[in-house]
Amino acid sequence: MPLADIILIIHFVFVLFVVGSLPLIWIGAWMRWGFVRNLRFRLAHLAAILFVVGESLIGMVCPLTVWEDSLRGAETGGNFIQRWLHRILFYDVPEWVLTTVYVLFALLVAITFRLLPPRHLKS
Repeated sequence: MPLADIILIIHFVFVLFVVGSLPLIWIGAWMRWGFVRNLRFRLAHLAAILFVVGESLIGMVCPLTVWEDSLRGAETGGNFIQRWLHRILFYDVPEWVLTTVYVLFALLVAITFRLLPPRHLKS
């Protein structure tokens, strides 16, 4: 598997973590799953979305995207994994739309952090 495809998969897993963790936290709180209150997990989730928002606000392209594009060069077509992950991850919308979505999502994560606070780890 080419390195560019591996980076694309890592990118997809990162997006899945950022987006999927929020409903997981809500469902987990409702189901009383202890891990959704884990401080490290919650801080990692908050840091991940804040990184995305920061990138977007300063107009920075995601380093994973830059790295993947650099490795692919002028490659066209691509394999099955590449085609489908690109369709899932990348949209053709104005940048301000994505920035707005990222900021609103980060606010939702922060509100969730406040309403369903993580628990500190016991020493």
